[in-house]
Amino acid sequence: MDDRSFRQRLQICWLKCDNASISRTRCRRAFTVLELITVIAIVTVLLALLLPSLGSARESARRIQCQNQLRQLGTALQGYHELNRSLPPGFQWEETEQSAYGWSVPLLSFMELRAVYEQIHSDRLLSDPQNVNARFCSVATFLCPSDITNKTFMLYEEDEESTSESPTPLFELPTTNYLGVFGTIEADDGYPVPKGDGAFLDTKAVRFVEFRRGLSNTIIIGERTMATVPSTWLGVDARGEDAVCRLVGSAMTSPNCVDCDECEFTSRHPGGVNFLWGDGHVEMVSENIDQALYRSLSKRQDDTYSSIHASTLED
Repeated sequence: MDDRSFRQRLQICWLKCDNASISRTRCRRAFTVLELITVIAIVTVLLALLLPSLGSARESARRIQCQNQLRQLGTALQGYHELNRSLPPGFQWEETEQSAYGWSVPLLSFMELRAVYEQIHSDRLLSDPQNVNARFCSVATFLCPSDITNKTFMLYEEDEESTSESPTPLFELPTTNYLGVFGTIEADDGYPVPKGDGAFLDTKAVRFVEFRRGLSNTIIIGERTMATVPSTWLGVDARGEDAVCRLVGSAMTSPNCVDCDECEFTSRHPGGVNFLWGDGHVEMVSENIDQALYRSLSKRQDDTYSSIHASTLED
């Protein structure tokens, strides 16, 4: 065999090897239907395992943020009490006693929110044009990240005798999830507003010395979801539906009670509601707490459970 024939045969062998190699490579890059189904099944199982954990982690982070915001309110309350020797009243009426400004308003200066405070003219009606900016001012510190809230809500006029399906709108107010504890009495029980037995009454300022069972055993601020009743940190109009209940809350039954009064405390956190206590610490109160104990913890002067420590409240 001459050299030319040998080179031709060798070249043909190389081409065959290359084609076979390319064919094998192409085969290796393809997926069969069975392999594709297997991959999808594995991914589905992994997502089913991971998504609940991710959701739980996100809720845990939101709960911690909510507690931190309550601590900020606690720090502001401590500063206010140090300066004024009392907590702010639950609400204060302007001269005509038509508009009431909430306990949160005096705290704004203690929360590095002086600019917001200066937009509020508490000597005028809430509906006054000078209060327009304040009525649309949403403060993130007052909103629980776990709740589904709007920045503002419309306050409607309360008219129990009206048969109209469209109540009269008054004006919009900024939303909050945090309400002062009025006690075991329903705040919206007619006018004049009844005297509560908690930390935030009507126009009366309460001092820490009045908490007979100790600051660490008394709840003073709690959560409420917007679905229970939209609430506000700014103030209300006396004509408004559930007006006073939108500034303060009552501990009458249990946290997260589904069929209870709209003035109760509720949250979207699983298992309970976050509360700020008189000494400034924040802790969740279980929705399964004994009702008598829950009511006692909201009172300024109740010795029934004086030996109860806050650490026993969660399941």
